[in-house]
Amino acid sequence: SAPSPVPAPTPAPAPAATASLVLRPRRESFEHGLLPIPKLVFPEGTLTQTLAQLRAKLAAPGPGRVGAAALAEALQIPADQAALALGTLAAVLPGDDDGPAADGAWEADLRDVLLFLYIQSYKRLVPRAHKDSPSVADVWPSTSAFDGYLSALSPIQLVRSNSRRFMPSQADEEAHQLSYLQKHMANVLTLLADSVDGEGDESMVLTMETFEHLGFLLQFSEGTPLSQAAPFFANSDPDMPAAPVPATQVHDWILQNIASSLEYTAEKAITKENNQRSVSDPDVAMADAVTNTRIQSSSSTGASVQNNPGYYRNTSFVEGISKTSVVKHGSDIKGHSIKVLNCHDSVIYILAPLKYATVYGCSDTTVVLGAIGKVVKVEHCERVQIVAASKRICIANCRECIFYLGVNHQPLIVGDNHKLQVAPFNTYYPQLGEHLAQVGVDPNVNKWDQPFVLGVVDPHDSLSHPAGVSDVQAESATCLDPDLFTDFLIHN
Repeated sequence: SAPSPVPAPTPAPAPAATASLVLRPRRESFEHGLLPIPKLVFPEGTLTQTLAQLRAKLAAPGPGRVGAAALAEALQIPADQAALALGTLAAVLPGDDDGPAADGAWEADLRDVLLFLYIQSYKRLVPRAHKDSPSVADVWPSTSAFDGYLSALSPIQLVRSNSRRFMPSQADEEAHQLSYLQKHMANVLTLLADSVDGEGDESMVLTMETFEHLGFLLQFSEGTPLSQAAPFFANSDPDMPAAPVPATQVHDWILQNIASSLEYTAEKAITKENNQRSVSDPDVAMADAVTNTRIQSSSSTGASVQNNPGYYRNTSFVEGISKTSVVKHGSDIKGHSIKVLNCHDSVIYILAPLKYATVYGCSDTTVVLGAIGKVVKVEHCERVQIVAASKRICIANCRECIFYLGVNHQPLIVGDNHKLQVAPFNTYYPQLGEHLAQVGVDPNVNKWDQPFVLGVVDPHDSLSHPAGVSDVQAESATCLDPDLFTDFLIHN
């Protein structure tokens, strides 16, 4: 039985958030950890109850680890989907242990499984409405799942249209994720808490070990572990485990920090908006006008400049490139992930060992990704060629694209795709072997020709889809004609 909690004083109000210590959602969990498998998405009204029943069912065998077979039986899903779910969870956990190379052979901590299943109910942020924006039917008549706003235009049209101004920014999405966690945190803590002898609020407690599992959802901007920042667990003696803490006390502390963070983010947004308005004033120096905002460089590299590394702490950007080439080495990249956004008719080289990579809204472009240790996601792209060495890749809503892959797991294909082709990895650069070893990609295992296809409609997308689209059969990828296969040369 769990030890009785030590009565704790009422926590002091969380200090106002500063640029150096702000509670953030872990974006990787939301960006790479959602799967369009209907049986993983529970109705919000029964979500907590369903997961509590699932916890009891999965905890019965002990000792708190969950394998693919047990998860498949508990959720009544095929074994390959259960293995995919655990593999996806492994890819977005905060630690570096991504499990063995074999699909489905990895077991996950039950607490992580519960958190992973909980956020499957998350709905992505809808683009901001604008009174002058054209309706979907006016700009891209179609009967496919591309009718959602994000893909109402083909990628090249999207880049050139004013509608890009109304797409969610990184800060918008992060605030949306934080608000989601604010709303659901009480239910999340109820799922994780242990029951002990006691009355009322003190009958449900969290151990420090369980509390640290919340790092799957939340983190501080400077990388401070949750347990070190929390006053009730800070400075705990490693030789003497800290006493469990009432779940209500944990809840209060997290909500105070979320509220401070949202307030800080809102103030930054107002500052950014005021600064952008000032840019057009010839009397305002550009350096003053763009303080603390993310600006896009006008240089030939086109890479976004990060003026606040504490905010975009883990991600570098290559955005809005057109008709040029960009080369990024490890020394050019801050953090452990890269985003290539809205690029057209260009060649982009990311020759660095990273954990995550996203290619979004690009067209007529070649993107070379040297070594990605967790996940590559390619979404809403048209006529792109992706050359990627990675543990995993997810392809969503793409058209007429070719993927030259060195991947340890089956390529995951989701959404509405058309005329995709796959082929083996086809390039080399001197540091490639070293980079693959750094991020844990096994060059001897390549499942490029074994795509795993899921359905058309993504339940996490808040956008409306036309009636009947869920009945459309998802389209897989075909293997590139061997006569068309060529090596891609990288010039040093």
